[in-house]
Amino acid sequence: MAHFTKATSIKDWLNQRLAIEKVEKVMASEYWIPKNINFLWAMGMVLVITFALLIVSGIFLLMYYQPNVDLAFDSVNYTIMREVDFGWLWRHVHGVAASVVFLIIYIHMFTAIYYGSYKKGREMIWISGMLLFIAFSAEAFSGYMLPWSQMSYWAGMVITNLFAGGSLHADGLVEWIRGDYVPAQAFLNRFFMLHVLLVPLAIIGLIGLHFGALRIPHVNNQDGEEIDFDEESKKYLAGDKAGSKVIRFANDFMSKDMLVVAVYLVFFFYLVFYHYGFAMDPVNFDPADGLKTPAHIYPEWYFLWSYEILRPFSTDVGLMAFAFAQGIFLMLPFLDRSPNAIPASRRGLFRFWFWAMLIDMITLTAMGKVPPVEPFGSIGFYAALIFIGLWILLPIITYFEKKA
Repeated sequence: MAHFTKATSIKDWLNQRLAIEKVEKVMASEYWIPKNINFLWAMGMVLVITFALLIVSGIFLLMYYQPNVDLAFDSVNYTIMREVDFGWLWRHVHGVAASVVFLIIYIHMFTAIYYGSYKKGREMIWISGMLLFIAFSAEAFSGYMLPWSQMSYWAGMVITNLFAGGSLHADGLVEWIRGDYVPAQAFLNRFFMLHVLLVPLAIIGLIGLHFGALRIPHVNNQDGEEIDFDEESKKYLAGDKAGSKVIRFANDFMSKDMLVVAVYLVFFFYLVFYHYGFAMDPVNFDPADGLKTPAHIYPEWYFLWSYEILRPFSTDVGLMAFAFAQGIFLMLPFLDRSPNAIPASRRGLFRFWFWAMLIDMITLTAMGKVPPVEPFGSIGFYAALIFIGLWILLPIITYFEKKA
């Protein structure tokens, strides 16, 4: 049994039993961050803050939301928005945060791709990050169902139909997911449970995994410089803070993070009070009607790029292209054959690959919002082909990349 002494304080009592000082050193005060990074490295903390806003606002909304097909729409659009004091504010915060969180995720993701932060022992950082992206996507989709409005209902109908597998006709699987032949009470109950309990727990666990995965390889830096963290940390602890290439996570790096977070929160609450409409589709202010199909069914903006990869093709080919798009980013560390973990601007053909991928995904997003009429249908079709082609080319162009 471990040896315990009489505690001199509450902190000492906890430390003897939970080793809080050791945990604090490992995860904060002696977790070292390179100096040569920029504000884009603060996006992780911005995501944590946004997730916290989603949890807090979600708790307040949960107090008045009714998970019932006859009451859900009115509980959101009447009770919360009109009868509950500041209910409108919590709904605006939740809606804006649910949309903005994906903007920050995409910035964070493409920053990692640009700087090669998924290479040289950092593969688990990338994989855990992509699993977080999948979990946030599941959270967003399940939450989109809860107002039980027109686009919610029909988006649920379309997305669950994908599980039929086209020519496989796995209709039994679709009915099992819905709990009925069409989205109804069982469907709403299941997605309510996913949204308020199961998926948030998965996100919290994956955040812990993501942060833990950073501990051994440490974060990358904007120059791709190989840093001896043990040596540089000794310099820092010896008092040579100016000469050391690293700083503490807490509170040196955190203070810089908080500056970026403060700027972000000004932008966030500006959207909450003045431009919240972008996060609330007008069609979703009509109650769900299973007998009236909307003229144009489309997902939220953050899913449009993958929706547009599905849409231009026949059912079976479209499903294969869609599945490809959902899983291919997870494989990036293994498809990039280059030994270089440096910015894309110094990586030859990969530089063009990166910008082509970014522009193509923006194009897919834009085309996914509009009806598939010409010329938009053709643009979306070729953008989807380019997306697939770029991933096929990636192992080839990186295999021949010279070591920097």
